[in-house]
Amino acid sequence: MELTTIAKPYANAVFEIAQHNKSHAHWRGVLEVGASVANDATMRAFVASPNSTKANKAKTIVTIFTSALDRALSKQEKTFIGLLLENDRINALPSILELFDAMSNLSSDAKAFHVISAYKLNKKEEDQIVKDLSDKYKTTISIDTEIDEDLVGGVVIKEGDKVIDLSIKARVNELGSRLSVAH
Repeated sequence: MELTTIAKPYANAVFEIAQHNKSHAHWRGVLEVGASVANDATMRAFVASPNSTKANKAKTIVTIFTSALDRALSKQEKTFIGLLLENDRINALPSILELFDAMSNLSSDAKAFHVISAYKLNKKEEDQIVKDLSDKYKTTISIDTEIDEDLVGGVVIKEGDKVIDLSIKARVNELGSRLSVAH
C-alpha cells in the first residue's frame, strides 16, 4: 500500500486535533521530529528489531521526541506515537507531515512564514516566534527557517511579499543612511 494512502487518516486526525486545540505548531514539531526518526536508518532498525518490546520502543521514542522538542509530549501526542508503533506505521511519518502541511496551507486561517536568522534557532526561539506571530495575526502560524550569517544578529521574517526585518544588518544600514542624510 502506498504511504500516502496509509498516512492520510493519521494526517486528517492530527490536523483535526490541531484545529480544535489551536496546536498546529506543536503538532508540526512532533511530525517533523517523527519524519526525522522515520528517515534515520538506525531508528528504523531499532523500531523493526524483534529484540525490543513495543513498550520499550514507545518509551525510547517518546524520550527522543521529548529531547528533540525540548518539551514534554501531551497525552494525545504520546497516544499518536504509540498508535503508529502499534500499527507499524512509523515509516509513514514523512507522508503524514507532508499531508498535514498541505492541509495547514489550505486552511484559510493558517499563515506560513519564512524566518531568516544569523544562526540556527533553537526550539524555544522558534516557538516564541510562532507565538508572537500567532498573537499578532490571531491565526495559526507555521514557520520554516534559513540561516544567513550576513545578518550578524536578529531575524528577517517573510510572508509572501511582506517582510519584517528585525536584523542588526538592517538597523546598521538604517543608522548609516540617517547619518549620511544628517551631513
